[in-house]
Amino acid sequence: MMLFSPLLGGVSCALLQLSLPPLLTLFPLVAASVIFGVSYWVTRWERSLPGQPTKAWILAFCVSVIPSGLFGFGIAYWMINGGLNIAFGLATLICANALSASMLSGRATVMFGCKAAAWAPLALVAGQVSAFVALALVAVGLIALTRYQIVIDRRRAERHQADARILNRAIDILRDYEETGQGWFWETDRRGQLTYISEAVTEKLGAQAEDFVGRPITALFDLAEGNQEGERTIAFHLSARSAFQELPVRASRTEDERWWSISGRPIFDTFQNFCGFRGSGTDLTEKRRSQEHASRLAHFDSLTGLANRHQMLQTLEKILSSPQEANRECTVFLLDLDRFKHVNDTLGHPAGDALLKQVSQRLERTVGKMGRVGRLGGDEFKVILPGRIARKKLSQLASEIIHSLSEPYSIEGQRVVIGASIGIAMSPENGESSDDIIRNSDLALYAAKDGGRGRFHFYSSDLHSAAEERSLLEQDLRDAIADGSLQLHYQPVVHTATERISGFEALLRWKHPQKGFISPGKFIPIAEDTGLIQPIGEWALRTACKDLAEWPDDIRCAVNVSPIQFSNPQLPAIITSAIAEAGIAPSRLELEITESVFLNNDEGTDAMFAALKGIGVRLALDDFGTGYSSLGYLKSAPFDKIKIDQSFVRGATEPGSRNGAIIASITSLAQALGMDTTAEGVETLDELDLVRMHGCSHIQGYIYEKPLQPDAATRLLGTGLTAVAKGPKSTRAPRQTVLRRVVLEHGSQHYLATVRNLSSTGCMIEGLWNVPASTIFQIALTEKLIVTATARWSKEDRMGMEFATPLPKSESGKIELAGEDTTFALKKQVRNSM
Repeated sequence: MMLFSPLLGGVSCALLQLSLPPLLTLFPLVAASVIFGVSYWVTRWERSLPGQPTKAWILAFCVSVIPSGLFGFGIAYWMINGGLNIAFGLATLICANALSASMLSGRATVMFGCKAAAWAPLALVAGQVSAFVALALVAVGLIALTRYQIVIDRRRAERHQADARILNRAIDILRDYEETGQGWFWETDRRGQLTYISEAVTEKLGAQAEDFVGRPITALFDLAEGNQEGERTIAFHLSARSAFQELPVRASRTEDERWWSISGRPIFDTFQNFCGFRGSGTDLTEKRRSQEHASRLAHFDSLTGLANRHQMLQTLEKILSSPQEANRECTVFLLDLDRFKHVNDTLGHPAGDALLKQVSQRLERTVGKMGRVGRLGGDEFKVILPGRIARKKLSQLASEIIHSLSEPYSIEGQRVVIGASIGIAMSPENGESSDDIIRNSDLALYAAKDGGRGRFHFYSSDLHSAAEERSLLEQDLRDAIADGSLQLHYQPVVHTATERISGFEALLRWKHPQKGFISPGKFIPIAEDTGLIQPIGEWALRTACKDLAEWPDDIRCAVNVSPIQFSNPQLPAIITSAIAEAGIAPSRLELEITESVFLNNDEGTDAMFAALKGIGVRLALDDFGTGYSSLGYLKSAPFDKIKIDQSFVRGATEPGSRNGAIIASITSLAQALGMDTTAEGVETLDELDLVRMHGCSHIQGYIYEKPLQPDAATRLLGTGLTAVAKGPKSTRAPRQTVLRRVVLEHGSQHYLATVRNLSSTGCMIEGLWNVPASTIFQIALTEKLIVTATARWSKEDRMGMEFATPLPKSESGKIELAGEDTTFALKKQVRNSM
């Protein structure tokens, strides 16, 4: 444009004037056009000279001011000397100045120099003083205006630079934000088609940004059934042209699950025409995972993945509050692991956690789809079985659970065996609220544990009184420990060959102030469950050592050590302290240990045995053959004695019993290993002869003496160590108490009598006086059961009868007499004889 402006100006004036310009006008116009023509390349050269303002100013003067002056001179000369109409000349100069102002915007000095150069020749050619004065005034005004424009341009440039810095910073921040992958941007046209999308998000989708441009924005999202609600929400906003904030959507075309939070707003032009949407997205995956994790922690056990206590309670309450009464029926199994604490104490809590994980897996496999399994905490689990299930099927499932959980586990290379007890309560029979069902299943669980563990028990109404009794008994036991009400009684252990007392077994006794003596089988489990067995066991050890110090040096004393005591690392120190305080030889103390300590046969067990043998005490294996372990531990466990449980002695002399063979095998095994044997529970002379015959080295039982109080044991030792066997000749079958009217026949006479107790081999009859021994009777026990019996003894109106043929027993081991009593038979016999 600058190239042709001088010539165009001259041509325009010539056409308007209808005359050619003078030569002094034509040459300046051509020269100005040429200079303007080369200004483009000169300007590019000027821009390549940064830091050289003088050269840049000179070049700008040459290519701008000089041609403007030439142009002004040519037009001025034409107007003054060539006859150009003044109006046409001035209009041409004004147009040239406007063009230079437009082209040189932003360069005030050069622009106003061009204006001055264009008007100055007019004053020079005119030669009038007024023209020079006007030129001078214009020059002053232009200088002032130039300075003002320079200031404005500088401020404008500073604002532009500041805006540019802000814009660049914003662009950099947004670019960095996109590159992190946490956020991205998108834009659509008015049809909802993508016009822009960040590359960071398309890379996660396994595509390029160009692959999505021109496609609907919903193509970014997974339109699966589970996510359609979010897609419809976005479609609604797009169609309604309304803004939306943080809509959760699932990303499409991703291998792993990824969630986004989408925000957007509509865009309108200056005329309020809808142009599309523009918005952003953020990665919601980690936040959603955290929320899911928090939700899972609130409803599921973090260790096993099973439902936790809160979730199981919600499940139970949902069933019990069902609108349909038939749907409120359910069964709750409450499980407690037996001997789990021993695993924690011996192998550590990490091993206990690993065991709980395996238990939960077995439990889920066993229950299957029948119900829901949850962990309440610790070693407690719960199973909820919805619907009505037959009691027989529940019993079968409970047995399967116990069997499954009792199978050996492998924990950190160690073989671990535990058990399980189950309490069962049903709705609505055992309660209609969750509190009732949980409480009653808990009572049933306590009953199962009290029954010997490793079993299940259905709730029954009498368990409430049993629970209250147990709670009171626990408190009384704590008081007994505090006030010293516990006692040790001592039962002699007799050497078989010499029939001399070789020692005693210390037996724990508790005389309750109101209930009298309470069986150890009743309060020992309570002590083990509540942790009271530790102080009780330590007291028993110290008391036994103290009493042992009063007896001859060749007398030993055996003290029972529970598995919980055995797992206590402080046990060797406690025993050493007790021996030192009593001043006795360590070999006089014998510790009786049951097979249950081998349930977790690990380094801790071996270390405890080594520590105890290092003290010098003797070790006896108690209740041999009735526990859970194999014979493998006898290879390394340093036992000095094996105690034969009384269950093998009892009934060993009865015909067909295999107990004698078992006793013989145990004594042979002990002799081969260099160990003593003690037969427990010997009560009759024939049992004494049997255990002697099979080689038992020691005998303990009522045949010699019942457990004695410490002063009585001391007095017994004072009379000598010889033991005399006293008791019945043979073992009689177990009696059961009955009260039944029967008819006896002897010769042709019939007698009415009463059976007071009964066994499979005999009974006691009351009602006949002074019957001679060896008298034979026919006894009608029922209408159809008539047995032959011989009187073995008689005292006043009572006599003991021995049956010629033993009576059959039921599966429970009891004798069942069906039918009414037989007094009618006597009346019938009397009528027939008349």
